[in-house]
Amino acid sequence: MKLNTIQPEEGAKHSKRRVGRGIGSGLGKTAGRGHKGQKSRSGGFHKVGFEGGQMPLQRRLPKRGFKSLTSRHVGQILLSDLERLPLEEIDLLALRQAGLVSDLNRSAKVVLSGSLTRKITLKGIAVTAGAKAAIEAAGGTLVA
Repeated sequence: MKLNTIQPEEGAKHSKRRVGRGIGSGLGKTAGRGHKGQKSRSGGFHKVGFEGGQMPLQRRLPKRGFKSLTSRHVGQILLSDLERLPLEEIDLLALRQAGLVSDLNRSAKVVLSGSLTRKITLKGIAVTAGAKAAIEAAGGTLVA
């Protein structure tokens, strides 16, 4: 094989369709555009989703759901993770230093998973209802 003999695979290339070049080509007269209407004219263009003035589908359907923009900035911490931390007072900075939450996380939330046997104090960290009950049952406190 030489550089001057390289060719595309058989059937990989095909000639461009030449429209409006006579009746024998099969694409003469209207050149595949059909008869009349906006799309048959030169420069006949409309926006994506435009339905000729009828209310478009994306506006007919109801809006649904919500995706919080801040949810990706909230780190989740398990009770079992707090059990392993050697600190009594835990805040966001302590969690960052321990590697439990990323530097990108702006806040953290404790989730009831695992158990807590020692007394801890949480400062400025959100908790679920179940996690709050478990922390208070172990003698811990929550500071806003």
